[in-house]
Amino acid sequence: MNARRLLFAALLAVAPRVLAAQDRGAAALGSLIHGLGTTARVLVIAAHPDDEDTQLITWLARGRQVETAYLSLTRGDGGQNLIGNELGEGLGVIRTEELLAARRLDGGHQYFTRAYDFGFSKTADETYLHWPKDSILGDIVRVVRSFRPHVIVAVFSGTPRDGHGHHQVSGILAREAYEIAGDTVRFPRATFGSPWQVPKFYRGARFSASDKTLQFDVGEYNPLLGRGYAEISGESRSQHKSQGFGVIQRKGEVLDMVRREASRVNAQVDAMTEQSIFDGIDTSWTRFRTTVNGPRHRALLDSIPLLLARTRRALDLFEPTTVLPVLDTLWTVAQALCPPNDDLPSACVHVDVARRTRYAAGDGDLDRSMQEFQRRIGFAMERASGVVVEATASRATWPADDSVPVTVTVYNRGGTTLSIGGVAGAGMPADAVQIGKPLAPGKALTTTIVIRSGARTEPYWLRAPRLGDIFGVPADRLGDDRLAPALRVYVTVGQAIGSSQVMVPVINRFADPVKGEVQRPAAVAPAVTLTLGAAAEYAPANRTFTRAMRVTLRSATADTQRVTLALQLPVGLTADSAQRAVTLPPGAARAVDVLLRGRLAPGRHEVRATATVGTRSFDAGYSVIDYDHIRPQYMYRPATLALQAVDVTLPPRSNIAYVQGVGDNVAPTLAQLGFTVTIVDPAKLATTPLADYAAVVVGPRAYESSADLVAQNGRLLDYAKNGGTVVVQYGQYEMSRPGMLPFPISLGRPASRVTIEEAPVTVLDATNPVLTTPNKIRAGDFDGWVQERGLYMPSSFDGAWTPLLQMNDPNEPPNQGGLLVARYGRGTYVYTTLSLFRQLPAANPGAARLFVNLLAAGQTPRVTP
Repeated sequence: MNARRLLFAALLAVAPRVLAAQDRGAAALGSLIHGLGTTARVLVIAAHPDDEDTQLITWLARGRQVETAYLSLTRGDGGQNLIGNELGEGLGVIRTEELLAARRLDGGHQYFTRAYDFGFSKTADETYLHWPKDSILGDIVRVVRSFRPHVIVAVFSGTPRDGHGHHQVSGILAREAYEIAGDTVRFPRATFGSPWQVPKFYRGARFSASDKTLQFDVGEYNPLLGRGYAEISGESRSQHKSQGFGVIQRKGEVLDMVRREASRVNAQVDAMTEQSIFDGIDTSWTRFRTTVNGPRHRALLDSIPLLLARTRRALDLFEPTTVLPVLDTLWTVAQALCPPNDDLPSACVHVDVARRTRYAAGDGDLDRSMQEFQRRIGFAMERASGVVVEATASRATWPADDSVPVTVTVYNRGGTTLSIGGVAGAGMPADAVQIGKPLAPGKALTTTIVIRSGARTEPYWLRAPRLGDIFGVPADRLGDDRLAPALRVYVTVGQAIGSSQVMVPVINRFADPVKGEVQRPAAVAPAVTLTLGAAAEYAPANRTFTRAMRVTLRSATADTQRVTLALQLPVGLTADSAQRAVTLPPGAARAVDVLLRGRLAPGRHEVRATATVGTRSFDAGYSVIDYDHIRPQYMYRPATLALQAVDVTLPPRSNIAYVQGVGDNVAPTLAQLGFTVTIVDPAKLATTPLADYAAVVVGPRAYESSADLVAQNGRLLDYAKNGGTVVVQYGQYEMSRPGMLPFPISLGRPASRVTIEEAPVTVLDATNPVLTTPNKIRAGDFDGWVQERGLYMPSSFDGAWTPLLQMNDPNEPPNQGGLLVARYGRGTYVYTTLSLFRQLPAANPGAARLFVNLLAAGQTPRVTP
């Protein structure tokens, strides 16, 4: 293979291969060539997935071909989930993938820091108690030095008006990174990369228009794409489905605004007179004339504008191969300026993609610009040639460190004959399989290679335990959108002008009767995996109980395996069999039900499972996070089950109806405590015999997510009025609408929260039956809560409600809206904004005792105001 294409192959190895419509065909080729003359870079910084200014990113990346990136401090792990029941790190995986799906549409890159989203925070100081300031600032500096932006745009102001403490910190640290990214004493080069001084710093002004110094029309229409940038950004924004952020794709003028806060290049110019965020910055190739080494390199650099003009003249979107010769000349110039070998004279330096490091000379601006220039030329050549490569495997999951047969098909959809050289895969030598055949226009060539799988496929930042609220694995400095797939194939494609490599992921492809073609990236897993239901469950303390525990075994191999399943049980617990022999068919999953019996003392106990095949033992398993709008993700955890034995007494009647809410894992925990739980579809409330149940429970944010529940709310009110017990978990502002609750409540804006898990709780009426029957609620029952005490707590409420608890964060007024109880007709109505939806899945014992009492409220003496 021509040596000058080796860097091209390396760059493509980290490029995304899931293509949006605007990245295909003539639209993609035209945009790529139009953007070859742009060397500007913009970094947008905020706190969470869905905080980014998607309109600005789209307008810059798609409209101006500016290399644009979004740095999110967190992966959104502490938020809510409107599409499933994943919370915590599982939700962070979803929201990471949603950001990557958004970037594939709007054209941006995606970066993260190591910060774990621990939940809502009210101040920057509180946030710094969870995130060591220098650690997160160092992460931002590392991204700034790697991406080397000319402009930073902070979405948030860095002041209390941002509300969320995470938002404030993102705004504060964005400015500090702008100031400090060139300081190699505080942030040494060896750890954080070569220094970089960002020319300009802006803040978003969409929500404070009076502060703006510059505005622009991000709704501008692109005739090549057939869409406006606001339409594309609307589609991008709507990828945040777990947050319910679907939006209209707007047409026509849409204004966005920023405020210039600092500049190193035109500070003397009044910010109100600027015409562009790049005022004062040369974004052309001319600025590098003082950077390159000697007259030869300056001549090469000076040839780029002329070659770009030739490229645009040669482009024929109906005959794209006509542009290939001049693209090849551009490639030759780029390689001569920045060759991939350290021993050649160069204006740039070697880029070690495999190690994610760069050894930069000078300020590295030309190095970074040339990387993007070569990447764009490579993609343009691939699209102009009409070459398409597919690599498919017969299964979606393959065993770690094993052989994977891959069918590779090369299609020539261009107008000239191609020469197919070598085919290689990850873990194979370059050009491992030599083809050496011509491929005429309209034809395809198929071959099969065997590649070696590596380590198991999982989100890289979860490969090590968290250190408090900091992930133990550093964020990828090239950006998560540039991560190479676990299983991939390289094909050498020759043309009259030379040869290059194309990288594609290995996929499993099949037809779904409803969805049509489905493609899943091939994943790597241990030969045998095993999971034990939830990570934590309740069990009664000091009482004999039986519990069916399901162990799910999965095979990733093509062979039948004889597996020995063994359990390690805590003292006091036995199983119907300590070991089992299980035959696991190729690539299959098999569920094994184990009956546990025994008696446990109060406290936390662990059940552990292992699977043995021959001399190999396995003790972990995975769950697949799988939604249509994101790529499937594999989350691993040890094959253990934490049993929290809790001293709890149930009421005489323990059959309840449960209406599911958002991100709601409460119902299974109530069954573990001994309740008989029936899940009720809100649409069927009208025909459900509610009188048969001792209580009806409504999950968190259920009224927001279910129009049927709102329509049938009168049915629940009638049930309570006629003697039933209704327990409603927290909602947002919809709960203050007339008729939602039996008696009014009001919420402030922003609504009250108690975000400190250890915040003191004051019992307002220790004699109230809800706090005494059937379980006496004590101060210790509020120990060990996770993430928060309560959220969207009423700031005021009708006198018909009886408040039972009072709590507040430091330096804030007490709030009594966390647990409200009222007599309604002959029944009892409970509204609680305590974060029980987080505590019960975490198997907190006190939260379980309290929830049992809420369900028993109608079976105790009447509640009076």
